[in-house]
Amino acid sequence: MARDRAWIDESTIGPSRIHHPMNARPFTILIDGRCTLCRREAAFMQRLDHGRGLLRIVDITLADFDPAAHGTTMDAVMGQIHGIAPDGTLLRGMEVFRRAYGAVGKRWLLAWTAWPILRPIVDRLYLWFARHRVRISALAARVLGDKAPACDDGRCATKPSATMPPVPSSMK
Repeated sequence: MARDRAWIDESTIGPSRIHHPMNARPFTILIDGRCTLCRREAAFMQRLDHGRGLLRIVDITLADFDPAAHGTTMDAVMGQIHGIAPDGTLLRGMEVFRRAYGAVGKRWLLAWTAWPILRPIVDRLYLWFARHRVRISALAARVLGDKAPACDDGRCATKPSATMPPVPSSMK
């Protein structure tokens, strides 16, 4: 089994080939900290980071989180995953995962999701998942033995528009 994991673990092939200056800003991922699947993905991403500080995870359910500081709304960040590139660009959806995996030197894991034929399909599948994330995560919590998210404060309600792709300016 250890041999099977060796091809994934960067430590067995030497340091990452990506240069990351110490003063570089990390890629930031905005996650729902009450969502079982979101928490698990964030923990996995932090393990891939190996403490290098290439990723920053922000829990959007904490009282001090202000979506306006990132140019978005709570409905939008609850509707689908958002990320902030080191240059300050706000990203959402599958592109967040592509960039986050790329930031930790694992771009190849999701490279196929950006292939021209597959990208629109994968992006749409993610939007479907995002619309149903709360229910899927609650089911996953039961299966995995985690505490199901508390939804009594209305935080689990997502507006359909929050998970819809943007309308191209040429269609407005």
